[in-house]
Amino acid sequence: MAGVVNILLIVDAIVMIVLVLLQSGKSEGLSGAISGGAEQLFGKQKARGADLVLHRGTVVTGVLFFVLAFLSAYVL
Repeated sequence: MAGVVNILLIVDAIVMIVLVLLQSGKSEGLSGAISGGAEQLFGKQKARGADLVLHRGTVVTGVLFFVLAFLSAYVL
């Protein structure tokens, strides 16, 4: 059982890394991080299309990662 959870944890981590790398950047380099970061933080821009799918997939895999990590550490 512990081996299955650890394998699922590794697969989930790889999928989460791929999803994060596929997402488009929200700012244009260092200058966008300094000047435009506050606009996007407090703005009403929502993800659409593929960005929305990637965002939701990242959230799901992140939650699954934490659940599997806690399961691996405390239950098994």
